[in-house]
Amino acid sequence: MKYQRLRDLREDHDLTQDQLIEILHMPKTTYTNYEQGKREIPFCLAIRLAELYNVSLDFIAGLTNEPRPLK
Repeated sequence: MKYQRLRDLREDHDLTQDQLIEILHMPKTTYTNYEQGKREIPFCLAIRLAELYNVSLDFIAGLTNEPRPLK
């Protein structure tokens, strides 16, 4: 599964992969593999990205087109 939303969210927040991996403290190849769907995203990372981008986990997973987190 390719996580196109990860790339879209990163670009929407004007972040390069280098900037994001610095925030996340992880190797670039690891994050790139998540964006390309070569590796499954760990749940704890999905939560962290949802908090960073202020979107729901469902939005990151592509289960909804509504980006805002649920109240």
